[in-house]
Amino acid sequence: MTKKKVGRPRKEIDFKVLKNLCGIQATLIECAAILECSEDTIERRVVEKYKITFKEYWEINSANGRASLRRAQFKAALSGNTTMMIWLGKQYLQQTDKSAIDLDVPDLKNRKFNLNFKSYPKNKK
Repeated sequence: MTKKKVGRPRKEIDFKVLKNLCGIQATLIECAAILECSEDTIERRVVEKYKITFKEYWEINSANGRASLRRAQFKAALSGNTTMMIWLGKQYLQQTDKSAIDLDVPDLKNRKFNLNFKSYPKNKK
């Protein structure tokens, strides 16, 4: 007598798609929606195939995606994209739009100032 299989058929995961989804920073919930399966199924299949948790799998593959994005940003900047040059300068070279001015005026340290803001005209609407 042959045993009948019971339950739902096994859902296979397209790991190439899953890897690409992790590369674009897709969450587990988003991966499950696109792969049309449950989050638990993805977690189980990753453990079965790679012997690591989904979190570890995601960290590895999302790092590749971040590196690709960074490479594209540098390529854009080196191609003359001024906006990208400015943004990367701020991120990596600590460049800012504001200049810090340090004034050290000894004569003003001990003076008292009386600012009367009531004398300024109020904005009329």
